[in-house]
Amino acid sequence: MKNVKLWTALITPMNSDGSINYADLEKMVIRQADAGNGVLLIGSTGEGLALTVEEKKEAVQFVAQLKPDVPVMVGVGGFNLETQKEWIRFCNTLAIDAFLLVAPLYSKPGNEGQKAWFNDLMDVAGKPCMVYNIPSRTGVKITIEVLNEIKNHKNFWAVKEAGASLADYQEFREKCPDILFYSGDDGLLPFMAVLGCKGLVSVASNIWPTETKRYVEKSLNGDTKYLFPIWKQAVETIFSAPNPVAVKVLLKEKGLIQNATLRAPLTEKEISSPDPLLEADKQIINWYKTQTD
Repeated sequence: MKNVKLWTALITPMNSDGSINYADLEKMVIRQADAGNGVLLIGSTGEGLALTVEEKKEAVQFVAQLKPDVPVMVGVGGFNLETQKEWIRFCNTLAIDAFLLVAPLYSKPGNEGQKAWFNDLMDVAGKPCMVYNIPSRTGVKITIEVLNEIKNHKNFWAVKEAGASLADYQEFREKCPDILFYSGDDGLLPFMAVLGCKGLVSVASNIWPTETKRYVEKSLNGDTKYLFPIWKQAVETIFSAPNPVAVKVLLKEKGLIQNATLRAPLTEKEISSPDPLLEADKQIINWYKTQTD
């Protein structure tokens, strides 16, 4: 599992009435497994906070029972510690491989509060844990002090870094040299790779599983000559609306899911026309062909 370079933060496909479309979910998992990508369930791309507890349980059970030939990670995110611990205990009973632990939402704890939060969750986890630094969503930045404290926990594995600051990431690498970092930002991967990141937790790979895997391989190998501006423009296009709005719209346009249904307050109406998304798709597919011909 720890050798996986690309994890896909999987969407949660839905029917037109908003219920989970399990046929499409199975197809999405199979596409990732065929590409050899790890699967992350119930993250922000999977609209995890908009799903009920029962829906989350059913979705994770469903994927675990598929027994994909790739590792499966499950998102843990909220603001109530006991609720998150209960969620982890449930997932411990299933055939999943890792957890993604998000900093507590909204409360903006200081260093001591963050240390306690992550250590308490890792105490319960029976799997390796990736810690997720995404201050744009949580309102708080995970600090170097916190990372250097929690890295010694037996269940600590890696960090998903989505702070959107290369300067901050460079400082992390300098002061936490023995911690594994994964980019949580598709567009920043080539730059973070120069500073020694391990791989990518991707949104784009929902659409382009094999193409994104090649992008990751080239970024990590320093072979970035033909990555720009194609990947930069494609990533900007799929983040032209709140994640995962554009991803679901494009997947529907490509016939990979039946509906682009999202949970409120997200809506596909944020996309006025699918044409820019279809053009980005065309560019990435053509790029991939040039790398394999």
